[in-house]
Amino acid sequence: MDDQATPDGVDPNVPNVARMYDYYLGGKDNFAADRAAAEQILKLFPATRDSARENRAFLSRAVRHLVGSGVRQIVDLGSGLPTQGNTHEIAHAVAPGTHVTYVDYDPVVCAHGRALLAGGDDVTILQADVRDPEKLLAELGGHVDFDRPVAFLMLALLHFIPDESAEGAGAHEIIRRLHGASAPGSYLVVSHAIDAKPDTTPEALEIYNQATAALNLRTHAEITRLFDGYELVEPGLVFPKDWRPADHPPLIGDQDTSIGYAGVGRKP
Repeated sequence: MDDQATPDGVDPNVPNVARMYDYYLGGKDNFAADRAAAEQILKLFPATRDSARENRAFLSRAVRHLVGSGVRQIVDLGSGLPTQGNTHEIAHAVAPGTHVTYVDYDPVVCAHGRALLAGGDDVTILQADVRDPEKLLAELGGHVDFDRPVAFLMLALLHFIPDESAEGAGAHEIIRRLHGASAPGSYLVVSHAIDAKPDTTPEALEIYNQATAALNLRTHAEITRLFDGYELVEPGLVFPKDWRPADHPPLIGDQDTSIGYAGVGRKP
């Protein structure tokens, strides 16, 4: 990506969390600064790359569950750069016609998404910031029928949003607004990083503080509270690889490689 023209408003010298994640997954849509920061994280948390892959595997199983449960509208918030096994590909393999809306505030992510998915049926790309839920919901209103169930995906997103923020709504307020706008039978899907290695966490936090978004790690109990108003689908909030692994084999088998939790909640 280094040889490509840099989109307006993008500083290639500042590590970007979406492009760092792309690097963890083996992608090529990243700059030297992203790779350098990601390598620093990998030295502190060698399991990060495997954990990122497990997060994608969890996405696949969760989306298959949503579509199998009858959901035909999915909003992928903080969707990140397109990669293999995108949400719409998984959903359409099970139920063609499922509408998927990708939302990200990063212009690079949106530009790549539009280029890759140009002309795709039942797929929308929106550049919007979840920290402004009122504006987000207004923009989604042209693509989502809120009188019908909708699934909100928030994978590897909420650990970049504090409980309260001067830059916009905090994590709980965002979820409260999404919950209030959606019909019964809607879903919330979350994966979230935890403080897996307290001895090296301060160094990792500092790396992300120098990137486009700082980390806000939460405990299992704190992540569970993000599902207030939703009923957790079995098996509850677990390591990503342990969420219904029979539905699709996990990529890695060592529990110690999990550096976060994942779960699916349903609005009654």
